[in-house]
Amino acid sequence: MTDVAASAEGGERAAFAAEAPGSNWMTRFILALAVLVATLVAIDMGMDATFGWDARVNCAAVDAHVQGLDPYYVKNLKDTKLSYPYLPVTLDAFRPVCAGGFLVAHHKPIFLLLTLISAPLLPGLGKSRPGMRDIALRILCAFGGFLGFQWIVATGNFAALSGLLTAAALALLLRPAQPGHGAGANLAPQLAGAALLGLVTSFKLVFFPVLAALYFLPQPRARKLLLICVAAGMFVLPILASLAIYPDLFKSWLSAILGQIPGQHSPGNEVNPSLLFIAVTLADSVGLAGSKAVVAMLYGLIAIALVLAPLAISVWLMVGSWRPAGKASLLEVFDLWLVGHPEIAMRITVLAMYALYLCAPRLKEYAFFELALYAAVLVVDLPAVMMAAVLAIAIAIPILASISGIFVSGFGQLALALICFWLLLPRGPSDHSAVRST
Repeated sequence: MTDVAASAEGGERAAFAAEAPGSNWMTRFILALAVLVATLVAIDMGMDATFGWDARVNCAAVDAHVQGLDPYYVKNLKDTKLSYPYLPVTLDAFRPVCAGGFLVAHHKPIFLLLTLISAPLLPGLGKSRPGMRDIALRILCAFGGFLGFQWIVATGNFAALSGLLTAAALALLLRPAQPGHGAGANLAPQLAGAALLGLVTSFKLVFFPVLAALYFLPQPRARKLLLICVAAGMFVLPILASLAIYPDLFKSWLSAILGQIPGQHSPGNEVNPSLLFIAVTLADSVGLAGSKAVVAMLYGLIAIALVLAPLAISVWLMVGSWRPAGKASLLEVFDLWLVGHPEIAMRITVLAMYALYLCAPRLKEYAFFELALYAAVLVVDLPAVMMAAVLAIAIAIPILASISGIFVSGFGQLALALICFWLLLPRGPSDHSAVRST
């Protein structure tokens, strides 16, 4: 054996020896997380208290509608003081779901099943066949991330259904390109994915800005704009259908949302753990909470400082050092870079969805379930140390707090989600090669 060969073989052995312990500790860490998540799910599923007030409200509204009553007046809903927040067109869509009272009585196992379907359905970024570890990580994030699933089980909110539709939309939008096919080969499934994502945002109107993230897809600009238009059209369609088919109920829905029905709960008047509420609190501290302009300005500044500017800077650091031959505008350079780096572009797309979702003016505790699904797509390709940090903050810390009796909700969830967002951000051109390959 020559000295060069011996040196090379020794280097390979050293690299394997260095890599194996890292792989082992990460495996043990994931197994420990799996025990934590399984423990929390078992506790939630085994609780005697039914809770599930959102499922009862939604199905009570469907029943009232069937009986010819206005479901947006709480007095017409049975056994609840909460109002029905969704568009009139959803009343008929939910009718088969609520039939016979089965969902209300068994929402826990039903939502468990929907989540079990959602997690494996999530796409890999540029991978046609994700490995078992990737699927396991997605399942852990879906059930344990930011305690979103725990809040779904407790409230019985239909966010489990919107999460499933979001996972399906991402699977269609982020399909890996097939060898030998052009950029347009994925257009048909992407159109379906965009339409599905638009439909999901019409379910929770405040998340509509998430559709803008489709611009980061590795597609020519015309196709991306087409996808955004399709998604926006599907967002508007349920609103127009509600207005055309149920004009009286649409007026009642607006009154309920805006708090114009006296003596009843209004979703618009709830205190929500969002960046908007932080802005309201800051404005109130200086006596300007009544000024909508001041609140809006503070809200925008907070969203930019904590979320949008860090994302823009991270993307700029990756794109700034890359220049194609010839002269092109910055936007053209960016479009070309996205098409030339499809896996990174898809990662940025999901990260932008995470960011825009995080900036929403209304974030209920169960909404963090959908945020955990975005994180589940992003976390699997991180380097081991960064992956461990994200999993610890998103899953281990909130679950340990919950199991120990510490009430984790609201701004606690928001703070953890923000920290994870900062950790998930790419950190420069070197990140092109930092994506893990399995």
